Amino acid sequence: MSSATQRTYWQHLPSAVRAAVEQRTGRVYGAETIRAGLNAAFTARLHTETGLVFAKGAPSTRAATQRREAFINPYVHPFAPRLYWHIETADWHVLGFEYLDGHPADLSPGSADLPAVTRMLTELTKLNAPTTGCRRIEDRWADPARQAGADPTLLAGEHLLHTDLNPHNILITKHGARLVDWSWPTRGAGWIDVACTTLWLIAEGHTPTTAERWASTHPVWSSATSEAIDSFAATNAALWGQIAASEPHAWKLTLRDAAAKWAKHRERT
Repeated sequence: MSSATQRTYWQHLPSAVRAAVEQRTGRVYGAETIRAGLNAAFTARLHTETGLVFAKGAPSTRAATQRREAFINPYVHPFAPRLYWHIETADWHVLGFEYLDGHPADLSPGSADLPAVTRMLTELTKLNAPTTGCRRIEDRWADPARQAGADPTLLAGEHLLHTDLNPHNILITKHGARLVDWSWPTRGAGWIDVACTTLWLIAEGHTPTTAERWASTHPVWSSATSEAIDSFAATNAALWGQIAASEPHAWKLTLRDAAAKWAKHRERT
């Protein structure tokens, strides 16, 4: 899977944006564009007077997901890097995070990263969603669920969910797996993030059977009924069908095919 977003380089950001960043970090001595990732227009490792910072940004007109990420950050420690600052100026919105040294998770069959991902997901189920600021999964996915003839209320719950468990968002560090890019914080059943990761496992080469076997190693998976998993799979098949139809990037087509494969598998079991 490769990144589909064209990056803006540090030196190409408006001078007012760079000046606002340096007001918070001190002088920026160097900026390394980070190409991993699927959405942000600007991502870079900044070498500053006060140390390394991971910065990401987007034009203000496309910054809704970043505003959500800034809102949820205090609730998601120690699973996510700490947000140091966020600025909005010159029609850009930029976030500055604690820099984590690690590599994107390898979710392919036999990967040595999978145990760390399992441990992280097990701990993640302890998070409770804030009372405001997070959409409910049954509302957020109501349209694709309706298209699939699925019941989205089977996905409901009070846990704080990430829902975008693509390999670029799971960093494997010396302290374990960490989860970045909390752009879609959602309230729902505690097993949903395991299911989201299961879908990515299928996209990365697992069969639906082996991916579900991996999911079953998570204690929270036992709380999901067969009907609820059916609903998740059918809903995501419709969701990724919609997404890939409107923006047919290679990675979205891969997710569309993986979701369709899982939904068909669930229909047969």
